[in-house]
Amino acid sequence: MTSREVSGWAIGWTAFAAIMMMIIGFFQSFAGLVAVLEDEILVVTPDYLLKLDVTTWGWIHLFLGIVVILAGFALFSGAVWARIVGVLLAVGSLIAMFAWLPYYPIWAIIIITMNVFVIWALTVHGRDISADV
Repeated sequence: MTSREVSGWAIGWTAFAAIMMMIIGFFQSFAGLVAVLEDEILVVTPDYLLKLDVTTWGWIHLFLGIVVILAGFALFSGAVWARIVGVLLAVGSLIAMFAWLPYYPIWAIIIITMNVFVIWALTVHGRDISADV
């Protein structure tokens, strides 16, 4: 049985994804905390002034952000389960931020873009990383 050499690129991209997940988790938690603390948002439209209560969305983003941060730390283990959880959480975060677009559009677009990079980084070199990295 021959041992495969671990790709430096794979390790680098996984480290990138882990760090990005921690940053995404921080941003998402921060957005959630802001929504919980300032739960009413005024939206001015051409014909109306809308008053929205975003407390529930704030708690969802706060919780999801903390879980994404923890998954980012787990990625440094190099375990397959951590990559799978990382991809699933990045997809979940991406969907949550897509739903968050009407409230904070620029913030949401930035985090959506970061999630796309994380998903790519975790899936492109999946076979090259061993559990003992």
